[in-house]
Amino acid sequence: MKTPLNYLLHLADNAVVLGQRNAEWCGHGPIIEEDLALANMSLDLIGQARLLYSEAAKLIGGDATEDTLAYFRDVPDFRNYTLLELPHRSALVGYAKSDMDYGTTIARNFLYSALMVPLWSQLEQSADANLAAIAAKSLKEASYHLRHSRDWLVKLGDGTDESHARVQAALEHLMPYTQEFWTQSAMEKEAAEAGIVIDWPQLEADWNALVDAALTDATLKRPSSVGYVTQGKVGSHSEHLGFLLAEMQSLARAHPGAQW
Repeated sequence: MKTPLNYLLHLADNAVVLGQRNAEWCGHGPIIEEDLALANMSLDLIGQARLLYSEAAKLIGGDATEDTLAYFRDVPDFRNYTLLELPHRSALVGYAKSDMDYGTTIARNFLYSALMVPLWSQLEQSADANLAAIAAKSLKEASYHLRHSRDWLVKLGDGTDESHARVQAALEHLMPYTQEFWTQSAMEKEAAEAGIVIDWPQLEADWNALVDAALTDATLKRPSSVGYVTQGKVGSHSEHLGFLLAEMQSLARAHPGAQW
């Protein structure tokens, strides 16, 4: 049994886009340990993307490779959640001292990894043996990403007045984007019909439990998620993805066919 192409691309695009975003902290981390931690998490995510793109390339056939799927598709072709392409800043943190706000990065990593730990756990039982193997590897990495982001969420939320205000503002900015996790699309229905069964009520319950427990420990309030439901996973993206892809893809497009 094979996972449908669009669902493989969705999982891969999520990983590569967040990997690219987190890599922007390389050389700019608040402390050297965090600089290295985020770089390593970026490598984890890009490694996940490579495995998933390789599976997708097999389905496409021809000249398709993991590189063509990462570097030679355009914005409407990407299927990642809009949450993951947003820059590292919160519109609500006007007093941030740089364009990159660490509270926003941590909040986003937490919200996403709190989804992926239970999701990879479910996909580990997939009837597609290759996807199950990728899920088993990715679950170990996502579990570390969740632990790291949760620890920092608690440190920032239960820290100084400024750190608390920043991460609270980041959550208020980002939480509405998480609605996209729970809106079923044709891609997910196709995956279900192909036998990639996901227990969505259980997944949402697990995510809510992880989020609520962490916010309680961090002395943070859970913001409302009410708002416009973004649709990045069906190719309708924010203006930010184009800039991210332009930077990520520039070298490969400048030297098409090059071997690295």
